[in-house]
Amino acid sequence: MVKYPYIVIEGNIGVGKTSLVKLLTEEYSAHSFFEEFSENPFLPKFYENPEKHAFPLELSFLAERYHQLKKELNTHNIFHNTIIADYYFVKSLIFAQINLPEDEFKLYKNLFNIILQKLPKPNLFVYLYADVNSLQNNIKGRARSYETNISANYLEKINKGYLNYLNQQKDFPAVIIDVTNLDFVHQKSDYNKILAYLNKTYTKGVCRINS
Repeated sequence: MVKYPYIVIEGNIGVGKTSLVKLLTEEYSAHSFFEEFSENPFLPKFYENPEKHAFPLELSFLAERYHQLKKELNTHNIFHNTIIADYYFVKSLIFAQINLPEDEFKLYKNLFNIILQKLPKPNLFVYLYADVNSLQNNIKGRARSYETNISANYLEKINKGYLNYLNQQKDFPAVIIDVTNLDFVHQKSDYNKILAYLNKTYTKGVCRINS
């Protein structure tokens, strides 16, 4: 039985966070939920023209994530003691800082901070880290048309954005796991390593694990 009632599995594009959440959901008979992004009309437009569509994209994600988190985290399910999500609300701020110009980001950050206060913090935040080459291979493998133009530089900015945030926050335990050389989907031994990390006790702040 997992120690933490509310777990977030986060990571860069293509790192495998959704796949891991699905495995953990079955492992722990947990309630899970996933970011709903496939129907966002601004996402394909953003990849084609980031400067034009960044602000409406980030605002739409901000609203969608807030409504989903509020719904999922306030719904008591008597059949599950654990909730596992494949994103945390701070994802909005990290991507917005990368995608928006400074003046738009300041406005966005004000809105973000107001909303963040209304949401519960995770009991454990897990960041799956992988290097850019590994991420690009995974992205190519899943062959989503709107992801074909994602650059190595963009992926590197995402990694840096998360790591900078996690190194500064002291509100909850955050574990950074290097999964560059792990295949937790197909290799049972690698998956068991992840399970072992989740069964440890962590204090608030950040902990790094090199697998």
